Amino acid sequence: METMYMRRAGTEQRALLPDEIRDINNRRIDIVPTVATSPIIDKRSEYKPYVEPAPSPKAEVKESIISKRLPFIEANTKEVSVGHLKNECIIPVFSKDNEITISHHSFIEAVYDAANEVFRGERVDNPDVRVSHIVKGRIPEAMDKPVNLLLDSDRTIYYERMMFCIEIPTIYEDIAGNRLNLTIGGVRAYNQENLYSKKTFEKFKVFIGFKNMVCCNMCISTDGYKSEIRAMSLGELYRSAIGLFQTYSMDNHLQMMRRLEEYSISETQFAQFLGKSRMYQYLPNKERKKLPEMLMTDTQINLVTKAYYSDGNFGRKPDEKELSMWKMYNLLTGANKSSYIDNFLDRSLNVGELSSGICRALKGDGEYSWFIR
Repeated sequence: METMYMRRAGTEQRALLPDEIRDINNRRIDIVPTVATSPIIDKRSEYKPYVEPAPSPKAEVKESIISKRLPFIEANTKEVSVGHLKNECIIPVFSKDNEITISHHSFIEAVYDAANEVFRGERVDNPDVRVSHIVKGRIPEAMDKPVNLLLDSDRTIYYERMMFCIEIPTIYEDIAGNRLNLTIGGVRAYNQENLYSKKTFEKFKVFIGFKNMVCCNMCISTDGYKSEIRAMSLGELYRSAIGLFQTYSMDNHLQMMRRLEEYSISETQFAQFLGKSRMYQYLPNKERKKLPEMLMTDTQINLVTKAYYSDGNFGRKPDEKELSMWKMYNLLTGANKSSYIDNFLDRSLNVGELSSGICRALKGDGEYSWFIR
């Protein structure tokens, strides 16, 4: 299993040819990408990156049910297709010069192309997309229509926030009996742009990490996350994504997560962590600045507490006196699924740093000891 991911970790960087850069920069919303350039389509079952036996109908139904029950983020999001974003949503502009923004679907396509370039020979699944904060409008001809008489053709929509994930299931590892698939993706949040100004650099978040397939929790490390990519074009986005994917160390990330199995926390220490986490929100600024950052909210800490007793995969067991840090990490990443899209990745990274820091505190390190003493 270890050779499966190691052979892809050292993919060499390839300079883009001028025609390739021009093709990415000039991609338009009304051009249907071909399989050779960007094989993203609405139905996952229609895309086959290589020849393989067709799955049985029962298998497809089972996969669909699992996908529906276990979204990678919950909060107030809903699942949509790339085709919906491309064909049924308008694209915001910068109001002072009417210059178009980089659309959600173009962002997805650029990252998808980068994944296929870096992970050649691997199976790259179609994106799972979730959106929130719908912005509604209507065409000028429908300006005076009552709401109950509006037709679908009269309405316009776009989504303020969007997150997508793309699995590469041929690169995976097993930790504590949980299968982790390599996963890449990104976040776009128009609320972090000043759309009332002239066109300038736009902000994007891109990540590469692993998804725990038992619970669809995201596992992200520092070198697998770009919290702010500033880009004026799809070509810049594409190159930034390739750079992130090539510098990410799968081996280091997996070793960090495996080390969590080696540590356990007592119920008293766990209760201390829960209490201190709630106190953290109300500490005076001077005291809080002396402590490591903790981004989980009170509501999410309550979810962790509930899952400790009710989660069948990572909660406490009657015959266990301590909770492994791997389980605690997954309780935290599970609670993070209630975050809004624009905060999800930062909190996911913070959860990993917090879990590793508590492991060091269990060994006597003082940096994170406040949370468990």
